[in-house]
This record gives sequence, C-alpha cells and structure tokens, in this order.
Amino acid sequence: MTPPPYVPGHHLLDGRTAVITAAAGSGIGGATARRFLEEGARIVIGDAHARRLKETAAALAAEFGEAKVAALPCDVTDEDQVNALLELAEEQHGRLDIVVNNAGLGGTADLVEMTDEQWSRVLDVTLNGTFRCTRAALRRMRATGSGVIVNNASVVGWRAQRGQAHYAAAKAGVMALTRCAAMEAAEYGVRVNAVAPSLALHPHLAKVTTPELLAELTEREAFGRYAEPWEVANVIVFLAGDYASYMTGETVSVSSQRA
Repeated sequence: MTPPPYVPGHHLLDGRTAVITAAAGSGIGGATARRFLEEGARIVIGDAHARRLKETAAALAAEFGEAKVAALPCDVTDEDQVNALLELAEEQHGRLDIVVNNAGLGGTADLVEMTDEQWSRVLDVTLNGTFRCTRAALRRMRATGSGVIVNNASVVGWRAQRGQAHYAAAKAGVMALTRCAAMEAAEYGVRVNAVAPSLALHPHLAKVTTPELLAELTEREAFGRYAEPWEVANVIVFLAGDYASYMTGETVSVSSQRA
C-alpha cells in the first residue's frame, strides 16, 4: 500500500516558537521541524550531529525564511547544552511555546550479551535526555503559565521485541515520565504528552537495521508498509496545537500494527 498524499499546512501553530531535538536529517525530528514551519511556527532545532544540523537548518531557512529557523548543536546528555538550546529560543523569539523531545538512541543486543556501556548509553540519551529537556522546559513554562511538551516514545515501550531490552526500558520510562510530568505541569497550564510510533522508516534506521528485521516489522503493520516520518510528525503537530487542549499525560500510538 502506498502512503497517502502529503497533508498541507493549516496554520495550526501560527506565531508559536518550538524547540525540536534531534532534528537534523530526514527522520521524525526533521519531518517535525518541516511540519511545524508549514503550520506557521518558528523553530529552534538541535542535534548532536553539527554538520547535518547545519545542512538541515540551511535548507529549511532557504525555503521558509531565515527569521523562522535557528539551530544550535545539542547533546541531550549535557545539561548545559540543553539549557543553551532553550535559551536560544527565548533570545531569538522572546518566548518558548513548544518543546518536542525527539532525541533517542537505539541498538540491538540480546540481554545476555549486552554490556553496561550499551545499556547506559541508550538510557542516558533516550530516557535521561528526555528528562533533562522536560525539566528545563518546565522550569521556563511554569513561569509563563503555558506551554506544550511532546515526547517521542515507541510502541516497543509496550510490546516485547528481542534485542531491544535497553531501548524498550528507555521508551517505557519516557511514557511514565510523560504521565508524571503532566500531573506536575497541569497547575501551571502546561500540557505534556507523547507519541509512540511503531515503524517509521528513514535513512538512519535503514542503516542500523537489517533488511530481514525491517521486512519482518513491516509485515506486522496492517497497512503492509512502514509510516512516513511526516505521518508521525502530523500527530506531534496535533498534540502541540489547540485541538489537543484537553489532553495531557497521554501516549498516542502512531501505529498500524495488528494486535
């Protein structure tokens, strides 16, 4: 089954300032950056890959205008870099409305073969990085009495998959963090939600996943295909915008997997 037509922007995020982590390249973060611009937002994007980030920012600025796009290298395992990214949004645009915590790190290893370093690295980027960014965002948003945080989880946080113990534990942690942060943020008028994609194919995933596993995962999807990254980004747009005004603490599955 072929993907549906690309959905045009509908001004759902006009005038808002959004920070998106791990937004270099053509994955979910890059697709989210583009969708936010198409919906009228100004964006500040971060990524640990400085060269790819510069290229992504330049391409988006050429298309949407330099005033709409700012970028700063950001490793979410470093609190100073996280704070610098959010401060750039405030300096450039005077406000911070939306933070999308997209940064994550995967890998495949059976638990009996997994090293402490493999486990800790995935947890530090995927779970601890989301914690650092959420904490930094909430400290700013509670002072203004508004804001939205959208975290990128995964259906693997619910469903078992061999070789993914570290990634699954991290993504399940992101879901739990989302729920708890939402309860603390509600009194300040801040919403915190998450998306849980199943399979959204992009060049980096194809590079680190075997063709056999990709074929197996695709077969599990009811539509018989993987999601395009922009299809996940569309749900992030929804959660970031006013149509989701009564949603907080939720994890929305972006999946066509059979039960």
